[in-house]
Amino acid sequence: MNKNIVGIDWGTSNRRAYLIDQSGACLAEHEDGQGMLAVGGRDQFGASLAGLLDAMQLPADVPVIMSGMVGSASGWQEVDYLDASVPLTQLPQHLAAVTDPAWAGRATIVPGYVYRNGASSDVMRGEETQLLGAVAQGHRDGWLVLPGTHSKWVLLRDGVIQSFATYMTGELFSMLSKGGTLSSMMGGDSADADGFATGLNQAARNEPLSNSLFRVRAGVVSRAAPAQQAAATVSGLLIGAEFAAAARAAEGQGIAVIGSPALAARYALAAQHFGLNCKVLDPHAVYCTAISQFLKA
Repeated sequence: MNKNIVGIDWGTSNRRAYLIDQSGACLAEHEDGQGMLAVGGRDQFGASLAGLLDAMQLPADVPVIMSGMVGSASGWQEVDYLDASVPLTQLPQHLAAVTDPAWAGRATIVPGYVYRNGASSDVMRGEETQLLGAVAQGHRDGWLVLPGTHSKWVLLRDGVIQSFATYMTGELFSMLSKGGTLSSMMGGDSADADGFATGLNQAARNEPLSNSLFRVRAGVVSRAAPAQQAAATVSGLLIGAEFAAAARAAEGQGIAVIGSPALAARYALAAQHFGLNCKVLDPHAVYCTAISQFLKA
């Protein structure tokens, strides 16, 4: 009889849980707003997890594997980063046991990765689990892009991270939408095709981003550009800045994007604009495949 396990992608703002069997099939799914910031402190994570299992009508003794910000310094329990040289397929051998006595032997946390390049470094938490799922699905080589609050561009070689870079794309878009001189203009549809293309065209010119962003405001106040396209233009500028920085390295290889349908569609458009082939991977299927790898280990 197959064993089942709960995999939890526990982020900063949101949390998504899956009940997975050994084949990677999702038997049940739950999503809520109980991200790290909403839990209320390190000593509240255990109760929050118990509430999640109760909401999914699962027994309290079901094994749980958690990834994401739950393992950060501000999460339930800080888990050290793995060096990027550790193959993704070895993640199951590096799970950290939760030390909370109420969950000992039942709950574990997936470590993140750190990439060091001379004096600089970059880190990820949560994306490594999706990368494991992608590798298990056969995507062992090439560029994988994980868009979001902090977008990641990751280069894999035979299932090992060769390098990765983080872009604060989603966070910057959110900040610009909520405050500052652009915020009053950001009420339009951020997926507007013409506005998005305008932003991509500007990003492709590799002009200073701060100047390009101000010119969005200048275009609106001078009536040279429609205000309803401002949000989409900013989105195109920020996503385009990622491609302007990284597309040359991916030229001839293309990219695989692991993201929600709406966001992945924008990245696919940007990839086309920058001359890159793009394949979209379903993030839920990738995550479920990753959790099944922990069951098989």
